[in-house]
Amino acid sequence: MVDPVEDIDSLQGLEERILKAVGLIQKLREENLSLREQLQESEAATRKAVAALESIQSASSNAEKEVELLRAERKQVKNRIEKLLGQMDRLAEA
Repeated sequence: MVDPVEDIDSLQGLEERILKAVGLIQKLREENLSLREQLQESEAATRKAVAALESIQSASSNAEKEVELLRAERKQVKNRIEKLLGQMDRLAEA
Protein backbone atom coordinates (compact mmCIF):
# COMPACT_ATOMS: atom_id res chain seq x y z
CA MET A 1 0.00 0.00 0.00
CA VAL A 2 1.14 3.54 -0.74
CA ASP A 3 2.02 5.69 2.20
CA PRO A 4 -0.17 8.86 2.32
CA VAL A 5 2.81 10.93 3.44
CA GLU A 6 4.75 9.77 0.42
CA ASP A 7 1.81 10.69 -1.83
CA ILE A 8 1.68 14.18 -0.32
CA ASP A 9 5.45 14.61 -0.69
CA SER A 10 5.24 13.37 -4.25
CA LEU A 11 2.40 15.78 -5.02
CA GLN A 12 4.25 18.65 -3.37
CA GLY A 13 7.33 17.84 -5.42
CA LEU A 14 5.23 17.76 -8.57
CA GLU A 15 3.54 21.02 -7.61
CA GLU A 16 6.93 22.67 -7.03
CA ARG A 17 8.19 21.52 -10.44
CA ILE A 18 5.01 22.77 -12.10
CA LEU A 19 5.36 26.14 -10.37
CA LYS A 20 8.99 26.35 -11.45
CA ALA A 21 7.99 25.51 -15.03
CA VAL A 22 5.26 28.17 -14.95
CA GLY A 23 7.75 30.70 -13.58
CA LEU A 24 10.28 29.76 -16.26
CA ILE A 25 7.67 30.07 -19.00
CA GLN A 26 6.67 33.52 -17.72
CA LYS A 27 10.32 34.61 -17.58
CA LEU A 28 10.89 33.34 -21.13
CA ARG A 29 7.80 35.19 -22.37
CA GLU A 30 9.06 38.42 -20.80
CA GLU A 31 12.50 37.93 -22.35
CA ASN A 32 10.88 37.18 -25.70
CA LEU A 33 8.83 40.39 -25.49
CA SER A 34 11.93 42.36 -24.55
CA LEU A 35 13.90 40.86 -27.43
CA ARG A 36 11.08 41.63 -29.87
CA GLU A 37 11.08 45.25 -28.72
CA GLN A 38 14.85 45.44 -29.13
CA LEU A 39 14.53 43.93 -32.59
CA GLN A 40 11.92 46.53 -33.59
CA GLU A 41 14.15 49.31 -32.29
CA SER A 42 17.12 47.90 -34.18
CA GLU A 43 15.11 47.59 -37.38
CA ALA A 44 13.90 51.18 -37.02
CA ALA A 45 17.48 52.36 -36.45
CA THR A 46 18.62 50.37 -39.47
CA ARG A 47 15.92 51.92 -41.66
CA LYS A 48 16.91 55.36 -40.42
CA ALA A 49 20.60 54.67 -41.11
CA VAL A 50 19.80 53.37 -44.61
CA ALA A 51 17.73 56.47 -45.35
CA ALA A 52 20.56 58.69 -44.13
CA LEU A 53 23.07 56.76 -46.24
CA GLU A 54 20.89 57.08 -49.32
CA SER A 55 20.55 60.80 -48.69
CA ILE A 56 24.33 61.15 -48.35
CA GLN A 57 24.89 59.13 -51.51
CA SER A 58 22.44 61.32 -53.39
CA ALA A 59 24.12 64.47 -52.11
CA SER A 60 27.52 63.06 -53.06
CA SER A 61 26.30 62.21 -56.54
CA ASN A 62 24.90 65.71 -56.94
CA ALA A 63 28.17 67.19 -55.71
CA GLU A 64 30.14 65.11 -58.21
CA LYS A 65 27.90 66.31 -61.03
CA GLU A 66 28.33 69.90 -59.91
CA VAL A 67 32.12 69.48 -59.78
CA GLU A 68 32.09 68.13 -63.35
CA LEU A 69 29.98 71.09 -64.49
CA LEU A 70 32.33 73.53 -62.78
CA ARG A 71 35.34 71.85 -64.38
CA ALA A 72 33.71 72.13 -67.80
CA GLU A 73 32.90 75.81 -67.19
CA ARG A 74 36.47 76.40 -65.97
CA LYS A 75 37.82 74.83 -69.15
CA GLN A 76 35.57 77.05 -71.27
CA VAL A 77 36.65 80.15 -69.36
CA LYS A 78 40.31 79.15 -69.72
CA ASN A 79 39.89 78.70 -73.48
CA ARG A 80 38.17 82.08 -73.81
CA ILE A 81 40.90 83.80 -71.80
CA GLU A 82 43.59 82.15 -73.93
CA LYS A 83 41.83 83.41 -77.08
CA LEU A 84 41.58 86.92 -75.64
CA LEU A 85 45.27 86.86 -74.67
CA GLY A 86 46.13 85.67 -78.17
CA GLN A 87 44.14 88.52 -79.66
CA MET A 88 45.81 91.01 -77.26
CA ASP A 89 49.25 89.67 -78.32
CA ARG A 90 48.36 90.18 -81.98
CA LEU A 91 47.16 93.71 -81.27
CA ALA A 92 50.37 94.46 -79.39
CA GLU A 93 52.47 93.15 -82.31
CA ALA A 94 50.61 95.27 -84.80
